[in-house]
Amino acid sequence: MWNNKNVWILLIGEFIAGLGLWLGIIGNLEFMQEKVPSDFLKSVILASGLLAGLAVGPLAGRITDQANKKTVMLVSGFTRALSVIFMLIAIETGSVLWMVVFLVSIQISAAFYFPALQAAIPMVVKEKDLLQMNGVHMNVATLSRILGTALAGILLVVISLSLVYVLSLVAYLALFVMTWFLSIEETAPPSQPGEKPKGASFKEVFPVIKGLPIVFMTLVMTLIPLLFIGGFNLMVINISELQDSSAIKGWIYTAEGIAFMTGAFAVKKMGERMSPYTILFFFSFIIGIAQMLFYFATSPILSVLAFTVFGFAVGCFFPTAATIFQTRIPKEFHGRFFSFRNMLDRLIFQVVLLLTGLLLDLVGLQMMTVLFGILSVMMTGLFYSRYRQLKSTTLSEQAG
Repeated sequence: MWNNKNVWILLIGEFIAGLGLWLGIIGNLEFMQEKVPSDFLKSVILASGLLAGLAVGPLAGRITDQANKKTVMLVSGFTRALSVIFMLIAIETGSVLWMVVFLVSIQISAAFYFPALQAAIPMVVKEKDLLQMNGVHMNVATLSRILGTALAGILLVVISLSLVYVLSLVAYLALFVMTWFLSIEETAPPSQPGEKPKGASFKEVFPVIKGLPIVFMTLVMTLIPLLFIGGFNLMVINISELQDSSAIKGWIYTAEGIAFMTGAFAVKKMGERMSPYTILFFFSFIIGIAQMLFYFATSPILSVLAFTVFGFAVGCFFPTAATIFQTRIPKEFHGRFFSFRNMLDRLIFQVVLLLTGLLLDLVGLQMMTVLFGILSVMMTGLFYSRYRQLKSTTLSEQAG
């Protein structure tokens, strides 16, 4: 795997783009802290971009299955770079509306880029290397997040917010250049004149998911960590305000990121001894426990510990889920499936983001996270019970 130039291009490109992404995210938080006083209004602004990405999801899935994956990644990557210009206008004018335009445009481009990327990974590595590749890819993304957030914190003290976004633009353009060097062999035959092209109907993916219970169950299980991740940035802001400390933001992102990388590295060894579902259910439960720890959010040590536990859990959870999807879903449906998954993620993100903002205003961080933790543990127990029933039914049918 490590002798494959495509692997290195994807990983280096992810690292560079990740730096740009997190420079922008920290910049977004800084801009909103200055311009938007309400947590709920902050969540509404962030949700506007997610809604736009959700709206174009079916189109993105169809195009990803029909078109060359590299071409989709190039076009969406260039569009993402151009969207930064809208944020520069927002800073210059002090307009929150221009920030909304920025969020909408960057989320639309992401709605095309990430399904194409997920569909491309099984084309550049062998199936036996997929779990390792997914883990390493997520580790690179996490490393870029750690460095990006730390760099953004330093740069915001030294240079203007506009220059931070200019650096983000440079990173996106670097990703665009890196993508040119990808060599992906498409396996799907080209459609004949007059023939309905493959991927013409987005709805075709739903019978595929329904016919694969293991995929459906994994898809549902991914909703549990999203219950926490959806309001992640708002919670970081709130913890910073509770503790009256700007520095805690950096500690939280760093601790969670390092723990995530450790989990993504360790999951390959776990996968050799445990079934994927043992990993998914166990760490889903741990995520619920981590959420409950935020009852002690006024303590810097315990809040960092909670993010560390959460980071390790999702570091084990997500590479396993991604590998199941890539190996069980037929490749001709990858574009539509990963687009549908991104749509589902965006929908849950939007709901959780709005709910988080509302609950932070109504009941506060500590009570909200305890409620989320209880819900996560209950959902895990319910899904595990359902999985055991499905497994028992399958064994009975095989025995019969």
